[in-house]
Amino acid sequence: MKRIFCLIFIGLFLSCSTDRVSNNPFLQDIGFRFDLDLNLPLYSPLTNIGSAVFIENKTAGLRGVFVINTGFDTFMAWEASCPNHVPNECSTMILKGQTVTCSCEGYEYSLYTGQLLNRPEDSGRYYDLLFYRSTFNGNVISVFN
Repeated sequence: MKRIFCLIFIGLFLSCSTDRVSNNPFLQDIGFRFDLDLNLPLYSPLTNIGSAVFIENKTAGLRGVFVINTGFDTFMAWEASCPNHVPNECSTMILKGQTVTCSCEGYEYSLYTGQLLNRPEDSGRYYDLLFYRSTFNGNVISVFN
């Protein structure tokens, strides 16, 4: 019985993948947490489905965070620095409705999915928006990494 258990354990151990997720080389992985009170006028647009806000805060992400209400008390949060180059003077993206645009290259991203919408048709490696976790409780959205 012990042999069978050992063989199963070894088989499971050896079958684990060693593939690593390809992290974005341009954006650092930093830890932070902040709360958005939807009762405050600055964040009240988030009470409407499809509305997004830009949080320009030194303790929120690298260049700030975009938060969008995707419906059913669900919110998505994304890094405000363009994921396809090193953060610089023009890397903080501009909010345009439900998309954000990088003023450096004109890359456009969806705030619903984080995907690069106008991906160049070359063989280059392009990254989608950096996702941050969020929770909703009462009238407070917590965004963290």
